[in-house]
Amino acid sequence: MAALAKSIINFYRSLDPPSLPKGIEILFPQQTKEVMKVVETFFTKFYNDTKPRHLIFGINPGRFGAGTTGINFTAPKQLKEFCGIDHCFKSQTELSAEFIYESIQAFGGVEKFYKNYFITSVSPLGFIKGGLNINYYDDKDLQQAVTPFIINNIQKQIALGFRTDFCICIGGDKNLKFFSALNNEYKFFNEIVPLPHPRFIMQYRRKQKEKYIQQYLLTFRRPS
Repeated sequence: MAALAKSIINFYRSLDPPSLPKGIEILFPQQTKEVMKVVETFFTKFYNDTKPRHLIFGINPGRFGAGTTGINFTAPKQLKEFCGIDHCFKSQTELSAEFIYESIQAFGGVEKFYKNYFITSVSPLGFIKGGLNINYYDDKDLQQAVTPFIINNIQKQIALGFRTDFCICIGGDKNLKFFSALNNEYKFFNEIVPLPHPRFIMQYRRKQKEKYIQQYLLTFRRPS
Protein backbone atom coordinates (compact mmCIF):
# COMPACT_ATOMS: atom_id res chain seq x y z
CA MET A 1 0.00 0.00 0.00
CA ALA A 2 1.39 3.40 -1.00
CA ALA A 3 2.11 6.07 1.55
CA LEU A 4 -0.96 8.28 1.14
CA ALA A 5 -3.60 5.53 1.43
CA LYS A 6 -1.85 4.09 4.47
CA SER A 7 -1.48 7.53 6.08
CA ILE A 8 -5.16 8.43 5.64
CA ILE A 9 -6.28 5.06 7.02
CA ASN A 10 -3.99 5.55 10.03
CA PHE A 11 -5.39 9.05 10.50
CA TYR A 12 -8.92 7.65 10.88
CA ARG A 13 -7.72 4.82 13.08
CA SER A 14 -6.02 7.23 15.46
CA LEU A 15 -8.85 9.78 15.87
CA ASP A 16 -9.22 10.64 19.54
CA PRO A 17 -12.70 12.06 20.26
CA PRO A 18 -12.87 15.18 22.45
CA SER A 19 -14.96 15.46 25.60
CA LEU A 20 -18.37 16.87 24.70
CA PRO A 21 -20.97 18.95 26.57
CA LYS A 22 -23.76 17.05 28.29
CA GLY A 23 -26.50 15.85 25.94
CA ILE A 24 -24.28 15.69 22.83
CA GLU A 25 -22.94 12.39 21.55
CA ILE A 26 -20.05 11.70 19.19
CA LEU A 27 -20.62 10.24 15.72
CA PHE A 28 -17.56 8.05 15.20
CA PRO A 29 -18.32 5.33 12.64
CA GLN A 30 -14.64 4.40 12.19
CA GLN A 31 -14.78 2.77 15.63
CA THR A 32 -16.49 -0.26 14.08
CA LYS A 33 -14.75 -3.02 12.13
CA GLU A 34 -17.36 -2.92 9.36
CA VAL A 35 -16.78 0.78 8.68
CA MET A 36 -12.99 0.55 8.90
CA LYS A 37 -13.06 -2.28 6.37
CA VAL A 38 -14.88 0.04 3.95
CA VAL A 39 -12.52 2.95 4.77
CA GLU A 40 -9.50 0.76 4.05
CA THR A 41 -10.99 -0.51 0.79
CA PHE A 42 -11.93 2.99 -0.39
CA PHE A 43 -8.59 4.66 0.31
CA THR A 44 -6.56 1.73 -1.00
CA LYS A 45 -8.59 1.86 -4.22
CA PHE A 46 -8.40 5.62 -4.84
CA TYR A 47 -5.33 6.85 -2.93
CA ASN A 48 -2.77 4.09 -3.47
CA ASP A 49 -0.11 6.49 -4.73
CA THR A 50 1.95 9.44 -3.53
CA LYS A 51 0.37 12.21 -5.64
CA PRO A 52 -0.28 15.38 -3.60
CA ARG A 53 -3.92 16.44 -3.60
CA HIS A 54 -5.99 19.42 -2.51
CA LEU A 55 -8.32 19.22 0.47
CA ILE A 56 -12.07 19.85 0.44
CA PHE A 57 -13.58 20.57 3.87
CA GLY A 58 -17.20 19.88 4.71
CA ILE A 59 -18.68 20.73 8.11
CA ASN A 60 -18.80 17.43 10.02
CA PRO A 61 -20.16 13.95 9.18
CA GLY A 62 -23.91 13.33 9.34
CA ARG A 63 -25.75 10.15 10.22
CA PHE A 64 -26.74 9.01 6.72
CA GLY A 65 -23.55 9.82 4.79
CA ALA A 66 -20.11 9.68 6.36
CA GLY A 67 -21.72 8.80 9.69
CA THR A 68 -22.67 5.47 8.12
CA THR A 69 -19.88 4.76 5.59
CA GLY A 70 -16.92 6.60 7.13
CA ILE A 71 -16.36 8.32 3.76
CA ASN A 72 -17.19 12.02 3.58
CA PHE A 73 -20.21 12.99 1.42
CA THR A 74 -20.62 9.33 0.47
CA ALA A 75 -23.80 7.48 1.46
CA PRO A 76 -24.14 3.69 0.98
CA LYS A 77 -25.84 4.10 -2.42
CA GLN A 78 -22.98 6.20 -3.84
CA LEU A 79 -20.37 3.92 -2.29
CA LYS A 80 -21.70 0.98 -4.27
CA GLU A 81 -22.97 2.69 -7.42
CA PHE A 82 -20.11 5.10 -8.15
CA CYS A 83 -17.16 3.75 -6.15
CA GLY A 84 -17.85 0.08 -6.85
CA ILE A 85 -17.38 -0.91 -3.21
CA ASP A 86 -19.59 -3.61 -1.70
CA HIS A 87 -20.71 -3.13 1.88
CA CYS A 88 -23.10 -4.38 4.53
CA PHE A 89 -24.95 -1.08 5.02
CA LYS A 90 -28.59 -0.45 4.20
CA SER A 91 -28.69 0.98 0.66
CA GLN A 92 -29.76 4.49 1.63
CA THR A 93 -28.87 7.77 0.00
CA GLU A 94 -28.45 11.33 1.23
CA LEU A 95 -29.08 14.66 -0.52
CA SER A 96 -25.58 16.06 -0.14
CA ALA A 97 -24.01 12.84 -1.41
CA GLU A 98 -26.30 12.89 -4.45
CA PHE A 99 -25.19 16.39 -5.42
CA ILE A 100 -21.50 15.73 -4.75
CA TYR A 101 -21.48 12.60 -6.90
CA GLU A 102 -23.32 14.35 -9.73
CA SER A 103 -20.55 16.97 -9.60
CA ILE A 104 -17.86 14.26 -9.47
CA GLN A 105 -19.38 12.56 -12.54
CA ALA A 106 -19.46 15.88 -14.40
CA PHE A 107 -15.79 16.41 -13.48
CA GLY A 108 -14.85 13.12 -15.09
CA GLY A 109 -15.70 10.41 -12.58
CA VAL A 110 -14.41 9.09 -9.29
CA GLU A 111 -10.95 7.99 -10.50
CA LYS A 112 -10.12 11.45 -11.84
CA PHE A 113 -11.69 13.31 -8.96
CA TYR A 114 -10.05 11.36 -6.15
CA LYS A 115 -6.68 11.65 -7.88
CA ASN A 116 -7.00 15.41 -7.39
CA TYR A 117 -8.97 15.83 -4.14
CA PHE A 118 -9.52 14.39 -0.70
CA ILE A 119 -12.85 15.28 0.91
CA THR A 120 -12.58 15.76 4.65
CA SER A 121 -14.46 17.90 7.19
CA VAL A 122 -13.55 20.76 9.48
CA SER A 123 -14.43 18.30 12.24
CA PRO A 124 -13.62 14.73 11.11
CA LEU A 125 -16.16 13.36 13.59
CA GLY A 126 -19.85 14.26 13.78
CA PHE A 127 -22.26 15.02 16.60
CA ILE A 128 -25.75 13.94 17.64
CA LYS A 129 -28.16 15.79 19.92
CA GLY A 130 -31.61 14.42 20.66
CA GLY A 131 -31.12 11.77 18.01
CA LEU A 132 -30.47 14.35 15.25
CA ASN A 133 -27.38 15.67 13.51
CA ILE A 134 -25.87 18.82 15.00
CA ASN A 135 -23.10 20.88 13.43
CA TYR A 136 -20.09 21.83 15.54
CA TYR A 137 -21.06 25.52 15.31
CA ASP A 138 -24.73 25.05 16.26
CA ASP A 139 -23.94 24.95 19.98
CA LYS A 140 -21.56 27.47 21.55
CA ASP A 141 -20.29 25.03 24.19
CA LEU A 142 -19.79 22.30 21.58
CA GLN A 143 -17.80 24.60 19.31
CA GLN A 144 -15.57 25.64 22.20
CA ALA A 145 -15.07 22.02 23.28
CA VAL A 146 -14.08 20.75 19.83
CA THR A 147 -11.94 23.65 18.57
CA PRO A 148 -8.61 22.17 19.81
CA PHE A 149 -9.62 18.82 18.29
CA ILE A 150 -10.37 20.55 14.97
CA ILE A 151 -7.08 22.46 14.90
CA ASN A 152 -5.07 19.35 15.75
CA ASN A 153 -6.69 17.27 13.02
CA ILE A 154 -6.32 19.91 10.32
CA GLN A 155 -2.62 20.04 11.16
CA LYS A 156 -2.37 16.24 11.10
CA GLN A 157 -3.99 16.05 7.67
CA ILE A 158 -1.77 18.75 6.19
CA ALA A 159 1.24 16.83 7.51
CA LEU A 160 0.22 13.85 5.36
CA GLY A 161 1.40 15.83 2.33
CA PHE A 162 -1.71 17.59 1.03
CA ARG A 163 -1.29 20.81 -0.90
CA THR A 164 -1.70 24.11 0.91
CA ASP A 165 -1.82 26.70 -1.92
CA PHE A 166 -5.60 26.50 -1.62
CA CYS A 167 -8.35 24.37 -0.14
CA ILE A 168 -12.10 24.30 -0.72
CA CYS A 169 -14.66 24.94 2.01
CA ILE A 170 -18.16 23.53 1.53
CA GLY A 171 -20.66 25.61 3.45
CA GLY A 172 -20.21 29.27 2.67
CA ASP A 173 -21.62 30.83 5.83
CA LYS A 174 -20.91 29.64 9.38
CA ASN A 175 -18.48 26.90 8.38
CA LEU A 176 -16.48 29.32 6.23
CA LYS A 177 -16.48 32.03 8.92
CA PHE A 178 -15.15 29.68 11.61
CA PHE A 179 -12.64 27.96 9.30
CA SER A 180 -11.36 31.28 7.91
CA ALA A 181 -10.79 32.63 11.43
CA LEU A 182 -8.71 29.55 12.27
CA ASN A 183 -6.81 29.86 9.01
CA ASN A 184 -6.03 33.50 9.68
CA GLU A 185 -4.50 32.48 12.99
CA TYR A 186 -2.74 29.25 12.03
CA LYS A 187 -1.95 29.89 8.33
CA PHE A 188 -2.99 26.41 7.20
CA PHE A 189 -3.71 27.45 3.59
CA ASN A 190 -2.84 30.35 1.32
CA GLU A 191 -6.48 30.60 0.20
CA ILE A 192 -9.84 29.11 1.14
CA VAL A 193 -12.27 28.83 -1.78
CA PRO A 194 -15.93 28.67 -0.63
CA LEU A 195 -18.73 26.64 -2.20
CA PRO A 196 -22.42 26.56 -1.19
CA HIS A 197 -23.44 23.47 0.75
CA PRO A 198 -25.10 20.68 -1.30
CA ARG A 199 -27.92 20.27 1.21
CA PHE A 200 -28.87 23.95 0.78
CA ILE A 201 -28.79 23.52 -3.00
CA MET A 202 -30.85 20.33 -3.00
CA GLN A 203 -33.44 21.62 -0.51
CA TYR A 204 -33.85 25.23 -1.59
CA ARG A 205 -32.29 25.68 -5.05
CA ARG A 206 -32.94 22.34 -6.76
CA LYS A 207 -34.28 23.98 -9.92
CA GLN A 208 -30.91 25.73 -10.26
CA LYS A 209 -28.90 22.56 -9.56
CA GLU A 210 -27.11 22.58 -12.93
CA LYS A 211 -25.90 26.12 -12.31
CA TYR A 212 -24.41 25.03 -8.98
CA ILE A 213 -22.79 21.96 -10.52
CA GLN A 214 -21.06 24.31 -12.97
CA GLN A 215 -19.89 26.43 -10.03
CA TYR A 216 -18.43 23.29 -8.42
CA LEU A 217 -16.74 22.28 -11.70
CA LEU A 218 -15.13 25.68 -12.13
CA THR A 219 -13.71 25.37 -8.63
CA PHE A 220 -12.54 21.76 -9.12
CA ARG A 221 -10.82 22.76 -12.35
CA ARG A 222 -9.04 25.81 -11.02
CA PRO A 223 -5.32 25.94 -11.83
CA SER A 224 -2.98 24.54 -9.19
